[in-house]
Amino acid sequence: APSSPSSPIANEPKYEKRWLDTLSVPLSMARISRYKAGTDKLRSNAFEVLALDGVSTGILQFYTAQESADWLRAISTNISDLTLQNMKMANKCCSPSDQVIHMGWVNERLEGTDSSQLYKFKFLALKGSSFYIFSTPPVSTLDWVRAEKIYNLCEVLFKIHKLWLADDCWLQANLYLGIHQDFDLEDQRPYCFSVMVGHGKSHYFNVELGSELAVWEKSFQRAIFLEVQRTGSKTYMCSWQGDALCFTVDFALGFTCFDSKTKNVLWRFKFSQLKGSSDDGKTKVKLLFQNLDTKQIETKELEFQDLTAVLHCIHSFIAAKVASVDPVFIDSQSIARKYMYSN
Repeated sequence: APSSPSSPIANEPKYEKRWLDTLSVPLSMARISRYKAGTDKLRSNAFEVLALDGVSTGILQFYTAQESADWLRAISTNISDLTLQNMKMANKCCSPSDQVIHMGWVNERLEGTDSSQLYKFKFLALKGSSFYIFSTPPVSTLDWVRAEKIYNLCEVLFKIHKLWLADDCWLQANLYLGIHQDFDLEDQRPYCFSVMVGHGKSHYFNVELGSELAVWEKSFQRAIFLEVQRTGSKTYMCSWQGDALCFTVDFALGFTCFDSKTKNVLWRFKFSQLKGSSDDGKTKVKLLFQNLDTKQIETKELEFQDLTAVLHCIHSFIAAKVASVDPVFIDSQSIARKYMYSN
């Protein structure tokens, strides 16, 4: 209450309440961690926020699961919004065919380890024709060439590794996915996905929230679809019956095999004529096509230097072909989004 003029303290300085920052952590390109250090154990009603430069909030402990979930959702939303702003700024400097589709933090299980505790933060990006893996986010145009790994989107295969429900406070906060735990678990982390690349190799990732998993699934599908449409066709060197040949996957024509020297077409089939395939897991694949005239199955056996990349490419082109004639195909194939709880 205001002091009366006769009050002896009337002439003393007046104090105003104001915010005083103990610590300020920028959320642009920041990341969230809900796990106890060095373990696969989720913290109870707690999480940590780490800025781009590594500054940490420390462990933020909340009284209830709802409070924790509310703050986690709010901070996660802010980070996502800021990431979207960064993507829009980056896209202003990129050509229409080289736009950033999605990017964000994940945890990658270290290659060659069987311990679920050996995870490391990585920053992923889907941009133009490529899938990027960074140790730190790209903040300038020059940073894009400094990625740890770069893969062609036509030759990668996205796969949700497992989804499961944990019986803890986060379940009530609608942060998990609504399906039963019926998968073989390699470790104790939910929301895992693999990105399989050439020569049979793969990267195994984990994200913090079920909503993030759904966004990555959708983004990979969209990025691959756009790249297939931009590319139009991919050609690989191969051998068949001892001859050096070229094998082309074409978005409009389907499959074509031609002599690498004379360019003479040996055979051509539409996507709809492919009825099955098998491979030896190394270099050889058998493609089973149905002859439209005789209705008989014809087997074409080919040998490739990087069989995995070719098989992923075939999968990408067929999926894009189906999606082009069925606009709801991508949404219907989404495993994560299909089981997401709505708030």
